[in-house]
Amino acid sequence: MKIWLLLLALWLPATQAAELPATGTVEVLFTPWDDAEGRLIQAIGSARRTLHVQAFLLTSRSIARALLAAHERGIRVELLADREMVAKGENSQVPVLHAAGIAVHLETRYASAHNKIVLIDAEEQDPVVITGSYNFTFSAQARNSENLLILRGNRPLARAYLANWRRHRAEALPFAEAQLP
Repeated sequence: MKIWLLLLALWLPATQAAELPATGTVEVLFTPWDDAEGRLIQAIGSARRTLHVQAFLLTSRSIARALLAAHERGIRVELLADREMVAKGENSQVPVLHAAGIAVHLETRYASAHNKIVLIDAEEQDPVVITGSYNFTFSAQARNSENLLILRGNRPLARAYLANWRRHRAEALPFAEAQLP
């Protein structure tokens, strides 16, 4: 019984929802009408120190090029991706990003690591959180009905997303250890 209570106590703080202040700005985009990919690439280009990415699918060469350009200009880029989607996806850009020296970890714990998140300078004064249903693919922009939120200037929100990103990273496997086919 004591072990069960200890486990419950350890689990609860990590899973409680947080109510955060509404600060900063919100930009909302809906595909296929809005250029979500263009705005995402523009936001990635604005990074000054760090980019933390969680991707279910990343097949867009344009988004991959933006991440590579950020990496090449000295931005610390780290990527979490769903292992199964990387393994299945013949057009996945994740191996390309890893080969270019970007830190890549693959999530294996979940049936679907379905997050689609970009955190820009999450620990800085003016962070950006990008999230929504939008996968990082051509289809998400041109064929699907998707949404993308770009939330700027909300430090508590960015820190909450970064803490969750780090929790997922702690459970993920480095790309080289993920035994892809």
